[in-house]
Amino acid sequence: MTTKTDSPKHSPVIESRQQLIDSFARGEKPAERWRIGTEHEKFVYARADRHAPSWDEPGGIRDLLLALTEFGWTPVEENGNVIALTGADGSVSLEPAGQFELSGAPLENLHQTCAETGRHLDQVKAVGDRLGLGFLGLGMWPDKARVDLPVMPKGRYDIMRRHMPRVGSLGLDMMLRTCTIQVNLDYASEADMAKKFRVGLALQPLATALFANSPFTEGKPNGFLSYRSHIWSDTDPHRTGMLPFVFEDGFGYERYADYMLDVPMYFVYRDGRYIDAAGLSFRDFLKGELSVLPGEKPTLEDWNDHLSTAFPEVRLKTFLEMRGADGGPWNRICALPALWVGLLYDQTALDAAWDLVRDWSIADRQALRDAVPRLGLDAPLPGGGRLRDIAADVLEIANAGLSARSRGNFAGDNETGFLDPLREIVRAGKTPAELLLDRYHGEWAGDIDRVYDEYSF
Repeated sequence: MTTKTDSPKHSPVIESRQQLIDSFARGEKPAERWRIGTEHEKFVYARADRHAPSWDEPGGIRDLLLALTEFGWTPVEENGNVIALTGADGSVSLEPAGQFELSGAPLENLHQTCAETGRHLDQVKAVGDRLGLGFLGLGMWPDKARVDLPVMPKGRYDIMRRHMPRVGSLGLDMMLRTCTIQVNLDYASEADMAKKFRVGLALQPLATALFANSPFTEGKPNGFLSYRSHIWSDTDPHRTGMLPFVFEDGFGYERYADYMLDVPMYFVYRDGRYIDAAGLSFRDFLKGELSVLPGEKPTLEDWNDHLSTAFPEVRLKTFLEMRGADGGPWNRICALPALWVGLLYDQTALDAAWDLVRDWSIADRQALRDAVPRLGLDAPLPGGGRLRDIAADVLEIANAGLSARSRGNFAGDNETGFLDPLREIVRAGKTPAELLLDRYHGEWAGDIDRVYDEYSF
């Protein structure tokens, strides 16, 4: 989640609704300036007993952050607490229970993205070796209950923890027990954004299936392949979901702005602190009628903060975020941006992907999304068949899109090789979660501790 690094006091005050709409237009870039921003989270555990370390214990999360400064990272503080880092490779931040996130820099190609990921993992493993910490690549804690987990000293998380139980039963699990991989991508125009948004939403269930990696809860199989994805179905209906309006005629910046105006607020950030505004209306804020800041109108920075508090399957800021994948190992961190760059950054591939899904109804898309957390690639496909029946076709479209980009590395290899982990999943016909379950029921003989030995970075 977003980490604040500055104050909104010098940000322009919003005087009109049009400014909200224009904020999305500022993200428009010509194709030669499109970039790839990859985010990935991982669980941190103490190797000695595999507990989740708190922020302030010796050898805990604070010490991990501070130790990473030897690699050139600059600390970011909130109320005197180091809660993030910034550097040439983007930023390192903390999820609510100490899940460790790299929000990578905007890069030109997937070779750079994968190198960035490799540098980060080398750094955290080097520090982890000294501090006795390990790092686990899954979509959900396989063995931890909520009460087993610490809470990081970030003001927005205190507000969210109080608010989540009011609007859903699984929001605290989302905050405390899950990890994801995401990719942030650019658009050239409002029409380009809309088409990419539609393709991204329609095919997000396929990404969820290919990356499904959260089949355990508190040491036992939970009946799902991506429990992380299921969690979002009962987190907060006002700020999650498949956004049917994206597929309506005329969808664009204005319609998304209206959606965000209807998403209840979480907070306002002023003078280094978070003011609880949970459940209040940004529309009231625009009129200067927000009860916690009477008479004050929002700034564009407040609007940007608010945009970060909605969690649909695809999210719009000044770029598009693809949000459907569970956390996983190094090669799948590289594979997720490969999938979406291949589908969305070449016009022929984008058109082909849209042709594949354009006839699905709103009900079809929702039914597929609802089925995937349990069934993965066996989820029923609109019109008959199973999701696995189009998986190879989608990968071929992505492969063609990456080939057309012709972005080579020093050895002359293009970007298509980063799809190999996904090709293997489709070839084998089993999601990562099903392979985990095979091991749990087979060679692990029900011993969930084995996951730490075999699935740590």
